Amino acid sequence: MNPKRKQTSAMPSQPAESAGKHKRAFRIILITGLPIVVLLLSFSVGRYSVSLPQMADIIRAHLLGLPDPGPASISIVLLHVRIPRIAAALLVGGALAAAGASYQGLFRNPMVSPDILGASAGAGFGAALAMLLSLGPAGIQLLSFLLGMGAVALTYSIGSLVSRRGGAVLSLVLTGIVISTVFSSFTSIIKLAADPDNKLPAITFWLMGGLSLVGLNDLAILAPLVLIGLTPLLLLRWKLNVLSFGEEEAQALGVNTTRIRIVTIICSTLLTATAVSVSGMIGWVGLIVPHLSRMVVGPNYKVLLPISALYGASYLLLVDDIARSALTMEIPLGILTALIGAPFFIVLLITGKRGWE
Repeated sequence: MNPKRKQTSAMPSQPAESAGKHKRAFRIILITGLPIVVLLLSFSVGRYSVSLPQMADIIRAHLLGLPDPGPASISIVLLHVRIPRIAAALLVGGALAAAGASYQGLFRNPMVSPDILGASAGAGFGAALAMLLSLGPAGIQLLSFLLGMGAVALTYSIGSLVSRRGGAVLSLVLTGIVISTVFSSFTSIIKLAADPDNKLPAITFWLMGGLSLVGLNDLAILAPLVLIGLTPLLLLRWKLNVLSFGEEEAQALGVNTTRIRIVTIICSTLLTATAVSVSGMIGWVGLIVPHLSRMVVGPNYKVLLPISALYGASYLLLVDDIARSALTMEIPLGILTALIGAPFFIVLLITGKRGWE
């Protein structure tokens, strides 16, 4: 009887093991295959169609110093427009998603997004003010970045004064909402004072978000700042797991919660302000993508944070492909991310917060 019992008890585990292998294989395909497909698709999408072999020939010719293998217009579009735009979409999407995932872990709240502490509102006001003063593209990016960082610094300073024992996180969130409202009001005043024929349309279009004006000079600034902001978060991501247990439990495990909170806020703000200064106001990426990543890899930040950055890059790149090819005129990215993100988030709310718990 014993051998039979062993056989019957062992039988149910075989389908379970097979299902587990299929599930892991499917996750690997989602993690690695989907971003590669989106990246390759993005090179050929647009008003000027560029096939993958043609793209490879053009890049190889320029690397080796050979003559252009095709029309010069195709080479200009690929090297000076499409490749910088694809790289910017990857960097901005990855930065916003990583910042959103970090904030959600820090505040232990899946409803938190990268603009919770006022970075986006401050950066938007800085860009609008720079346009009103006619400072040029470099001035717009610089003032947007500085005021985005300054808004969060103001939030943290006021939140630290308001907070009492055990209320630091709540004070930061509430102060961030107030600061965001104040800077949004300042932006509205700037729009009211702007020239309605020239500056007001430029401010309005910038605030809707987009990557149509990104060039190689922008990438030279964007890439190092994203790397500076993302590296400490990746190195300290395991401590976000500890913070999810609660502040007292994390301190009992030897984690300096104040230091980790400051580092996370500084790095996430740097990522958000940098992204907004280049692309304008693009919402929902830092809120939706971490949820998608949790559904695929679970809540462990050792895996969740890098996957969120990877998925954020792929997601924004895919949305940008739609923005520049769906209609004859380009659709602002902020509009598309809201149209896609809001219904998806409603579905998440209806079906329950799977992946977070």
